[in-house]
Amino acid sequence: MFTLDGVSVAGGGPSMAAGMPDNWTLYMTVTDIDATAEAVGAAGGSTMVPPMDIFDSGRMAVFADDQGTPFAAWQPMNHIGAGRVNDVGCFCWNELAANDLAASTAFYGTVFGWKVEEEHPGAAIFSLGGRVICGAHTAGEGEPPFWSIWFTVADCDATCDRVTSLGGSVMMPPNDMSFGRGAVVAAPGGAVFGVAALSSPDD
Repeated sequence: MFTLDGVSVAGGGPSMAAGMPDNWTLYMTVTDIDATAEAVGAAGGSTMVPPMDIFDSGRMAVFADDQGTPFAAWQPMNHIGAGRVNDVGCFCWNELAANDLAASTAFYGTVFGWKVEEEHPGAAIFSLGGRVICGAHTAGEGEPPFWSIWFTVADCDATCDRVTSLGGSVMMPPNDMSFGRGAVVAAPGGAVFGVAALSSPDD
């Protein structure tokens, strides 16, 4: 898990398809949202919600990449996006599940200038300006193509217990990962997100 400079988050994205759970929407910060819309179209994606002003906070739009996966963009004005990340209770990571990882790498690289910082079989880590920003993996069996959002927690197992006690569900049980211990859960309404207890750099 890493700090994501230039990426902010907001909740309540569109469902991937009827019957699938809702997902949080990923917002990429951009300097010109109209130019981004043109770049998305040129790269094979599409515009779902055209660029619009959000009062004096900024301008936003919702797009789909070349595989139909929704994401959004935000041109900041008086609201710059996430001001605190990685601390317990805060946003810490974004991960794309892609049907065609190579195509996704090409698409986001073309539109946003992302580079592949690390590449493993079925997975990639992206960077921008030399800093790691997010990751992607080939979607597993039954896994829809979507962007997932992860939040830092102090205790992954205890958080999963708390989720179920509040009427949510655990979609991927806690397990040890390279960054610490993580799980994927869903809120009572079906919105999916990840929770991660991050390891100390000294662990």
